[in-house]
Amino acid sequence: MEKSMHWPRLLSQRRFPNQLLPPPSATPVRGAFVQDYDRVVFSSAFRRLQRKTQVMPLPETDFVHTRLTHSLETAVVGRSLGRLAARHLLEDDAALAHLLPNLDQDCGDIVAAACLAHDIGNPPFGHSGEDAISSYFASAAAAPYLEKLTPAQVADLQHFEGNAAGFRILTHTYAAHSTGTAGLGLTYATLGAFTKYPKPSIVPNEAKLGGASEKKYGHFQTESPRFQHLAAELGLLPKGDPALGFTHRHPLAFLVEAADDLCYRIIDFEDGLKLGLIEPQAGLGLLKKMLNDPASRVGSVQWHDWREELGYIRARLIGKLVAETATLFAQHAPAILSGEYDSPLIKELSCWADLQEVQRLSIEKLYRSRPVLEIEAAGFEVLGGLLDAFLCAIFDQSQGHRSRKLLLLLPEQFRAEGHQAGVSAYEKILLLTDFVAGMTDQNALSLYKTIKGIELPKGF
Repeated sequence: MEKSMHWPRLLSQRRFPNQLLPPPSATPVRGAFVQDYDRVVFSSAFRRLQRKTQVMPLPETDFVHTRLTHSLETAVVGRSLGRLAARHLLEDDAALAHLLPNLDQDCGDIVAAACLAHDIGNPPFGHSGEDAISSYFASAAAAPYLEKLTPAQVADLQHFEGNAAGFRILTHTYAAHSTGTAGLGLTYATLGAFTKYPKPSIVPNEAKLGGASEKKYGHFQTESPRFQHLAAELGLLPKGDPALGFTHRHPLAFLVEAADDLCYRIIDFEDGLKLGLIEPQAGLGLLKKMLNDPASRVGSVQWHDWREELGYIRARLIGKLVAETATLFAQHAPAILSGEYDSPLIKELSCWADLQEVQRLSIEKLYRSRPVLEIEAAGFEVLGGLLDAFLCAIFDQSQGHRSRKLLLLLPEQFRAEGHQAGVSAYEKILLLTDFVAGMTDQNALSLYKTIKGIELPKGF
């Protein structure tokens, strides 16, 4: 058994599920990993992120981040992290520099593409959307539909995970669309970096080794064979008993995680300041303390608008933390490659205690603010109501008038019929969950109102 992962294999340009490497080009203008980035940008699932909640659900102001703007900013930070971290590796290892002279560019492009897609599977209404779906499937109303499912399948639904839904989007093609099996057809390297949690939803307690990669799970039961294929292609090291089907992370997943952590902590905090939920001077003071740079323009320029000063401090701070995180990654690279390191990189940053204070204030003042809580509570009703209504129709043996009409409201790819003979109960439920989780906040709310008779569609 291999004792370490190897960069040439981890940077595989083969495209999922089995496309061979493209012929080498003397003058590559648009490399395989840049193509991955572009494929995500042009996907419909990515486009829908523009109307999905980041922090403030259904925002009425245009400066609050959505999932789309958060993903774009995370990709920018991720690109810098990937390039700078790999540059450190090349400077420290002459043999690696000779073997992979473009490692810095490739790592930057891979991390950027994975960061761009990192929230692509998140449901409406932010992280409360995941809780809403999970809560519905743990309720008495859902129990009759889960009777024939395995414990692992039930765990997929009762602990619904946006990361697993994202992996499904990236690797799954609906039978109603085509006979293809590639999803977006991304490279194995980008899919590996995307998978921050390379494990199924349920494993025996005695097999859990702990660490950042086990905080959540990364694929549903339907995608388990795809993940195993991916892990074998990239040479990911098994974590614990190989038969359990979970592995150590692709090294670049640590940088994807760090980019997301930095962006959501600092930029969510910035949103809280701009919304007036966090006191501006106190927030600015905390960010200045973290920056701790006497040479910056913070002290030499007279700011007439605190929001402009906030933007400057935020930019300088992220740049500082990117440099520090990249250095940490390079220091831990041997342990990461051997599977001996499994911790979030940002926990080792010099300002970790201050980042924790930023997080505490965001939770207290922003995430638990009344507008957020009210609309997230409504999200539980909306998503649970949609799942319950459509599941009742899907499993209605008599196929009454109401059930038939509801099923006609489902796009063809989410119906277990026609192209999909012999679909199991679990797969039928997962198809519906794909539909609900893929909706924007506004679409989910509108459909809920329509099927409940609260509001008729426009034009009626």
